Amino acid sequence: MQNDLKDNPDQDALPSKTRRKQEMHALQDIGEQLVELNSKRLAELNLPESLMDAVTEAKRLHKHEARRRQMQFIGRLMREVDSAPIQEKFAAWSSVSLQHTAWFHLMERWRDRLIASEQALTQLGEDYPESDLQRLRTLVRNAHKEKLANKPPKSFRAIFQELQVIIPETPNRVDSTAE
Repeated sequence: MQNDLKDNPDQDALPSKTRRKQEMHALQDIGEQLVELNSKRLAELNLPESLMDAVTEAKRLHKHEARRRQMQFIGRLMREVDSAPIQEKFAAWSSVSLQHTAWFHLMERWRDRLIASEQALTQLGEDYPESDLQRLRTLVRNAHKEKLANKPPKSFRAIFQELQVIIPETPNRVDSTAE
């Protein structure tokens, strides 16, 4: 009897019960991510109508047990949908968000450098020749004065806004401020 099970090639092709449960939980997790999305992002996914209705209904539910049942239903509907495009879209959104965050951090580092040293202004002019160095020099000087006078950081914020214009938000940028 044991030899019959080992010799059966169909048994190797079928996933184990544990594996099937893991896949179902993964689909349910994707469903939970769908429920957390705003309506604009949901529309970008072009989900089947039944799944879209289930996700919309889950957003409306607040009681724990009702929401849990609805999430299981969404997980079941997810088995009928190819989840690869949905996961790719999630990855793309995450990547864009990470790039945007990195761009903000780059501008913050530049602002800190500009306030800390005069040489940073020269370096910024070399890296971004289109920048208005005189305006930045004035903003940096005003930021120092505001800090000494305990005034609101108007110029400090203006430096950041000026840097948003100067430094383009492009992927795979080389960061000369990294230390």
